[in-house]
Amino acid sequence: MIIIKSEDEIEKMREAGRITALILQEVARMVKPGVPTSRLNEYAERRTRELGAIPAFKNYPHPSGLIRYPASICVSINEEVVHGIPSRNKVIREGDLVSLDFGVIKDGYYGDSALTVGVEPLDDRRRELLNVTKEALYRGIEAAKPGARLSDISNAVQTYVESHGFGIVRDFTGHGIGSSLHEEPQIPNFGPKGRGPVLRERMTFAIEPMVAMGDWRVMVKSDGWTAVTVDGLPSAHFEHTIVVREGEAEILTKVE
Repeated sequence: MIIIKSEDEIEKMREAGRITALILQEVARMVKPGVPTSRLNEYAERRTRELGAIPAFKNYPHPSGLIRYPASICVSINEEVVHGIPSRNKVIREGDLVSLDFGVIKDGYYGDSALTVGVEPLDDRRRELLNVTKEALYRGIEAAKPGARLSDISNAVQTYVESHGFGIVRDFTGHGIGSSLHEEPQIPNFGPKGRGPVLRERMTFAIEPMVAMGDWRVMVKSDGWTAVTVDGLPSAHFEHTIVVREGEAEILTKVE
């Protein structure tokens, strides 16, 4: 069941989204050669608590129920698609694509957002991968309108990505969000138009294309979390939390 939020709930999500976006922007500015990714995690957790929120990802249970995510932010570099674990031994270098996925809980509601930072110098194809992934996110958001079908979002993302010769990762999806980090429905980043539930005002979603430079297939490393491309080529990831509105969706993970 897709939960329709009240305006009071949306206001709480807007505040959670604002905090998420603010911290994500601050962490993105820290992405420089020589910086260990553990430093990004330490900053994100400290800043979250300073702003009166709770890190949404720390200790989040794995689908298997056997392990929990050990950090407050996911930092995935190059071929790491998502859920990369920060470490003192994982150091940012020139030419890296660094994906940051982050969320907070504020007053019982979640914000969730992601972006990928390119560490200069970048070659043209890596820069194009960043631009296409970010634009694919906005194509998906544009498709999230009352009366549309859920798969219209999926199709908008896929067709834009594949028109540029990149692969859309299929193993991970966007999702509903609210008082839980993952609510119904799952939102694949691929598929035909015109399928799935009809979208209605005040539905809230996290839309998040993950795009591979080469093969879209991924595998999960032995840590149980970090997903990497099977061919070792880089990937990018952008995400916003939105609420469906008449006219155009409202992005909740933004700094006013």
